[in-house]
Amino acid sequence: MTRTPRIPNLGGARAFILHRPHPTVQAITRQLSAIGLIALDCWPELPPEALAADFVFFDADLGFDEQFPWKAGEAPMPLVALIGSEAPGRIEWALSHKADAQLLKPVGTAGVYSALLIARQSFEARKHLAGEIASLRQRVAERQTIVRAVAALSKGSDDERAYAQLRSLAMSWQISVEDAARRIVAMTDEEATGEESGDDQSHRA
Repeated sequence: MTRTPRIPNLGGARAFILHRPHPTVQAITRQLSAIGLIALDCWPELPPEALAADFVFFDADLGFDEQFPWKAGEAPMPLVALIGSEAPGRIEWALSHKADAQLLKPVGTAGVYSALLIARQSFEARKHLAGEIASLRQRVAERQTIVRAVAALSKGSDDERAYAQLRSLAMSWQISVEDAARRIVAMTDEEATGEESGDDQSHRA
């Protein structure tokens, strides 16, 4: 019975190899081709089309920030660092770009497949965590906005009545409580700015 190779969702993927011409590139290309990926090598920088790549392998030994069309740590795809030198500065630089996996040079006849799977899983986990953090920050910001809106409506008296008023306004405006709070805060800020401008003019007079 023939066993079908287990290569989940990797066939047809595109991988860029950012490395100077070297046997390392040839070794990686052979493994990628055997797995079913399309390999493209480049040096000294990534071309614009690399933004649509599924994976990027990069040389941690001779790499520099300007090679990438994105800020350090903000790659839109999984990164695999190709490490030959274990100099602390080089390792630190690779870490600054948030490499999701690594391959030690010289690259032999194996290792690329596992690096791809590890990189993809690490990248997806990092994206998921970043999404959760962004969501939490958004919720905190919305709560702070609601607190500011309630304070503006209550003017230091009854917060519960002010919150009920905020909900009533949201219903009448047919928007969420958060959007209503943002509107109230914006109106309050505009009024404050107008009062400050009036004070400045009166002082000048």
